[in-house]
Amino acid sequence: MRITISKENYLKAIAEAEAEAETVKAITLARWLNVSAPAVTMAVKRLKRDALIRVDAEGRITLTPAGREIASRLLNRHHLIERMLTEIFGLEWYKVHDEAEQLEHAVSADFEQKLLEKLGTGSICPHGNIVGMDSPGARRRRGLKPLEEAVPGERLAVASVFERDRRLLEYLDQSGIRPGASIQVLASDGEIRLRAGRRRVSLQSAIAAKVWVRPA
Repeated sequence: MRITISKENYLKAIAEAEAEAETVKAITLARWLNVSAPAVTMAVKRLKRDALIRVDAEGRITLTPAGREIASRLLNRHHLIERMLTEIFGLEWYKVHDEAEQLEHAVSADFEQKLLEKLGTGSICPHGNIVGMDSPGARRRRGLKPLEEAVPGERLAVASVFERDRRLLEYLDQSGIRPGASIQVLASDGEIRLRAGRRRVSLQSAIAAKVWVRPA
């Protein structure tokens, strides 16, 4: 069976959407991958034919063991490439996701092994995310919560951010909100107002929901 770049992207998107606690349907993949509904329909047919996904009567899409193996391999490779770009080449943290999206399909197994030997395993990516399937529930069990749930007076540390939105990442970086940054919540009344370093920042709840924090 030939695994094309397109198939890899769909399988990884399914795994990533599941990790964000989304119910994955065709419309979910159209949004995650920014492709048309007809394109998703054709891709789903091919993936189902190749026994890489299952689709139930309500249209819910799940990965088969073979599909999950491919998605996990790609997620691991993406994680390693992001770390390589920042830890070895010094690329800004908010740029590495887009670069890794391109490079992850071109890396050989030999080069991936060299990256593992150089970087090791178990570390977080530049966005603060662990490798593999990391659900909101798993983050809460590690003591994290979305910034939108913060209350005035809390002193927090930014743990991780949603990495699939380059404009969001650049905005957060310019605001001083990046993994490891210390923040103090000043007010929470429909939007989150906080101090990040010497900056005072206001975040809409939809943005704050994509930033995970822990007690400082």
